[in-house]
Amino acid sequence: MIGQLYGDALAGASAELEYVDGTRVALETARWFEPVDGDEALLSRCASPTLDIGSGPGRLTVALTRRGVQALGIDINPRAVTLTRRAGGFALLRDVFDEIPDSGEWATALLADGNIGIGGDPETLLRRVRQLVRPGGEVLVEVAPPEARSRVDRVRLRRGPLAGDWFGWATVSVNDIQRLARASGFPVVDSWTMHGRWMACLS
Repeated sequence: MIGQLYGDALAGASAELEYVDGTRVALETARWFEPVDGDEALLSRCASPTLDIGSGPGRLTVALTRRGVQALGIDINPRAVTLTRRAGGFALLRDVFDEIPDSGEWATALLADGNIGIGGDPETLLRRVRQLVRPGGEVLVEVAPPEARSRVDRVRLRRGPLAGDWFGWATVSVNDIQRLARASGFPVVDSWTMHGRWMACLS
């Protein structure tokens, strides 16, 4: 159900993210289709080849391809992959923990739009990404602002009476990214902010 609800949301249907305490927030998928202020701070640091993890409809994958950077998006939703390909990007239907082409050879890996939260276990996720990038490669991560609290929430997608399964989603504050990165095998961390977004480069 989660895949269907997410795919429908990418096609324009309304959807909400529901927390276990009953709080609901609109899933604003429309913002993933067009350039977002601050994207350039990530795109300008990407080297060929770049792996865009949780690429959604392909905003960043396509932007990199258009500027001549070899880029591949991976996403677990078929509609997201189709939208990326339709827009001119390369994408595969793949979970980051599946077999990934050119594992260990990616120059850059992207975890934008809060995708550090995938799976609800950011340390395990970063350890996996460490396996995917080449020695000296970089991981570009979008993190939460310093006033945010790092946490793991149980959430699900909902549209009216339809609800998906509960899953874990992590929030990582910029205050905690250095500790987390070093525990995951990245000794060097550089962080910055632009247009209200917080980013970190792990290497």
